[in-house]
Amino acid sequence: MARIAGVDIPDNKRGEIALTYIFGIGRSLAQKILGQAGISVDKKVKDWTEAEASEIRAIIAAQHKTEGVLRSEVQLNIKRLMDIGSYRGLRHRKGLPVRGQRTKNNSRTRKGKRKTVANKKKATK
Repeated sequence: MARIAGVDIPDNKRGEIALTYIFGIGRSLAQKILGQAGISVDKKVKDWTEAEASEIRAIIAAQHKTEGVLRSEVQLNIKRLMDIGSYRGLRHRKGLPVRGQRTKNNSRTRKGKRKTVANKKKATK
């Protein structure tokens, strides 16, 4: 296993896919990084030389925010929204969908397990 940006990436996968195991790197960014390093996207991680792996490490460290730094930045952005009391911040605070989704029927992932509300009993005559 190669260790890049503090993450063990799998040996038996193509480089393009293996780099996506790092938080902050998706498919398109992985392709760009491999292109800069001059490595084929189809080459498996176990076939990388140590020089190629260190080249990728250097590119990621110099040009991209990944893992802990990126996670903390995202958390600080969410905290800032909550502190200034913006609509998005309030949605984060309440645990509801933030990006305009409807909540009448769906959004169970965000809202959590159903909370049953009992019906009012009808008054007897």
